[in-house]
Amino acid sequence: MKQTSFTVISILIALAAAFFSFTINAKTTKGNAPQVIMTGEIAKKVVGYNGTTPVSISISNGRITSITALDNQETPAYFNKAKQKVFSQFVGKTVDEALKLDADVATGATYSSEALIKNIKMGLQQAKGAKTTKDVKKAIKSKKSKGKKRMTR
Repeated sequence: MKQTSFTVISILIALAAAFFSFTINAKTTKGNAPQVIMTGEIAKKVVGYNGTTPVSISISNGRITSITALDNQETPAYFNKAKQKVFSQFVGKTVDEALKLDADVATGATYSSEALIKNIKMGLQQAKGAKTTKDVKKAIKSKKSKGKKRMTR
């Protein structure tokens, strides 16, 4: 019994140390340090045609180096069209340039494109220093693109 208790306590201490280390690294990742932002939680109400469209955004030296779509329920043919059109407009830009970008949507994949754009911009707001989901949404709302109405349900 003591061996089991010791093992459980050791695991809990290791998990706490890992979490503490991750929290410190996340808070100090600014400026030129590479960042990866995943929009699953901050954009969980942003939907495309068939559901959420989370992305992973990699940033290095203040520029977007890659964007990857995460698991979603979009129709693959339309979603691939949206990804190609949207992602290429953001990759290579600085965070500030990308936040100001009035990105084009893919014809025939409008809902998916709009959702991807919103996900990317929410992720970039977080990378820029927004502390909470509420801060991210507030920043995006203040910079809302003209004519873009269907972004969340």
